[in-house]
Amino acid sequence: LTIREYPYLNPETLQVDFGAMLETLERADAGDVVLLHGCCHNPSGADLSLAQWQEVTSLIQRKGLLPFVDMAYQGLGEGLDADAAGLRHLASAVPEMLIAASCSKNFGLYRERTGALALVSETATVNAAATSQLLSVIRSHYSMPPAHGASIVETILGDGDLRAQWQQELNGMCKRILHLRHAFADALSPVGDFDFIARQRGMFSFLGISPEQVGRLRKEHGIYMLESSRVNVAGLNDHVLPQVASALREVLGK
Repeated sequence: LTIREYPYLNPETLQVDFGAMLETLERADAGDVVLLHGCCHNPSGADLSLAQWQEVTSLIQRKGLLPFVDMAYQGLGEGLDADAAGLRHLASAVPEMLIAASCSKNFGLYRERTGALALVSETATVNAAATSQLLSVIRSHYSMPPAHGASIVETILGDGDLRAQWQQELNGMCKRILHLRHAFADALSPVGDFDFIARQRGMFSFLGISPEQVGRLRKEHGIYMLESSRVNVAGLNDHVLPQVASALREVLGK
């Protein structure tokens, strides 16, 4: 298996480097698998717009590529339907694709490792053959997974009241993250343009600060993050956000 990478995040703007992404994908060969993140990109928070999804879909169709979409954070960006818009457009246009959906975050089942792999194919015969191959791989890797997490998801989605409650709670978390993103960007505005934090979606963002500045935050303020400056925005709240922003302003202002 040969793995090749395509550029995604522009380190200067901290937004999708879409031109470079398309240019690299143009060099892919028919039958190549293209891994895409469905929404709430991890680790950057920079998502494709629907218009960009449409361009990627056209390229995949023209080149005969096989899309494999990682859908790990549906509902935590802009909502269940909005977060799936790009994936649904792609699925409506291509003959085959793979979708890996996780329930770890949007159902709060992280330790249960609950999710599903969906196969989209042109015919039932092709689907049956692919499923047979998957079952063989599953058998050699883990045979039978624990059923607890899957049973929880089945119970919630199969009951109208529970499903409505879950959607309401998930929407509340989505709005909370959006609120934190805008508040964080506003609090950092005196020392630079951090509007990209508000434009990004999901739990994670890169702050775009240097490893030296990350080190100062740790040493002088007891604030810890990866040297890449990747942070979990959802880990903030209205109480600690002003403290974190104040420390960042002090470090960036010197």
